[in-house]
Amino acid sequence: MTIGEPTESHEPGWAGHGPEAAAVPGEFAELLPGTRRALLHRLAVGQAEGRAPSLMGAVVRGRRTVWTAGRGSVEGEAPHGEAPHGEVQYRIGSLTKTFVAVLVMRLRDEGLLRLEDPVGRHLDGTPVPDATIAQLLAHSSGLTAEARGPWWERTAGALRPEPADLFGERPQRLPAGRRHHYSNPGYALLGALVERLRGGTPWGEVLRHEVLEPLGMGRTTLGPERPYASGWAVHPWADAVLPEPAEDTGLMGPAGQLWSTAEDLCRWAAFLLRGDERVLGAASLAEMRRPAVPPEGNAWDAGYGLGLQLVRREGRLLAGHVGSMPGFLAALWTDPEEDVAGIVLANCTSGPAVAALAAELAGIVSELEPRIPEPWRPMPGPLDPELLALTGPWYWGANPHLLRLRAGGGLELTPLSGTGRLSRFRAEEDGTWTGLDGYYAGETLRVVREQDGSVSHLDLATFVFTRGPYEPSEAVPGGVDPQGWRV
Repeated sequence: MTIGEPTESHEPGWAGHGPEAAAVPGEFAELLPGTRRALLHRLAVGQAEGRAPSLMGAVVRGRRTVWTAGRGSVEGEAPHGEAPHGEVQYRIGSLTKTFVAVLVMRLRDEGLLRLEDPVGRHLDGTPVPDATIAQLLAHSSGLTAEARGPWWERTAGALRPEPADLFGERPQRLPAGRRHHYSNPGYALLGALVERLRGGTPWGEVLRHEVLEPLGMGRTTLGPERPYASGWAVHPWADAVLPEPAEDTGLMGPAGQLWSTAEDLCRWAAFLLRGDERVLGAASLAEMRRPAVPPEGNAWDAGYGLGLQLVRREGRLLAGHVGSMPGFLAALWTDPEEDVAGIVLANCTSGPAVAALAAELAGIVSELEPRIPEPWRPMPGPLDPELLALTGPWYWGANPHLLRLRAGGGLELTPLSGTGRLSRFRAEEDGTWTGLDGYYAGETLRVVREQDGSVSHLDLATFVFTRGPYEPSEAVPGGVDPQGWRV
């Protein structure tokens, strides 16, 4: 291969780590030639039109990297330099925030904090002690957008050696909890929170030990390690480049310090899609994907969860993040419904639309090769006959619903008339079920029995479900006309 030529790989490389990295079905092993060419064409157009010194793209599907390709030169200067490939590091900017958010969620799952806790309960000297940890994660604490002093991304972190140096005289610009206001210093506080609750261990070391090593992400680091791309600014009116500084941002590191590679970010995307119990379970990741602040604007096509950006594109809900630092752009989007993710890395300050490009890479695969469902299999036994007897049609008044038994003893309530509220329920030790989503999230479903043990009705947050439509029963609030149905 000649140095500087574009590269493409479609070999199904990393297949994951740990208990969830089962063998991938054959239909996921390799993309079709037409799909690979469509991906390469889109990447090439993005690099040429965006005038990026180099552009690296990747797609993950079914827990593995199914496509990577690079265009241009990581050195950025004419005539030739090293061609981008999956092990070249790029600075990923605010994608760092997704890693910090996972560290915070781990602390929550361990019981060391609650998302509703005011950050001042765990961290002294913060400018917003009453803002909650969830508000910091979702950028709704009202904190200022940027750190005090000169442009923090292009200056040494040594200029801000103490937490107080990050904030000016008016650190809080909006009331906490009212609206989304992106705050880089807010994530500096979350990094300090991680260090405080991990006994003073620097957040980068905590990240390496608790997240990067279990996921096999050995090329994700706080500083660049060769081979890495040089960062460039591209002149807006001429095909000329200017080197950008790559500073250690110090206390602002949790907002955008990390360097990573396409291969490592494929591992990260696979984790964000499916979870890994050694790091964070799928349920907590799903919680991070839910909107945590009200969407802004009439279109409502974008939002923010707990450390994850959310966007809607062509009917698909994507979760991930974009990042930028002087000389670098990055984007990673996951589509949990299709089990696919797109990743783009560039070594320029501006130019290529990496967020749109990463979404389009994932979309090309979803459109040309729709996800093939996993085979249906019976749930693992033993089967509880009492639970099975609860399944089937139930009626809220005259509105029919269907109750299904799912794996693990969970229940799913589905309206059959086109109107109603779908929810899933988790079994509890006391024989009740707790709503997981929809209108009944957090509400309790109870089976009410007669004295002889037979089932009378279901009570769901005071809504009564009977086996027949307005079945004559004392359980129906307000009673039922004694003459019954009539014609």
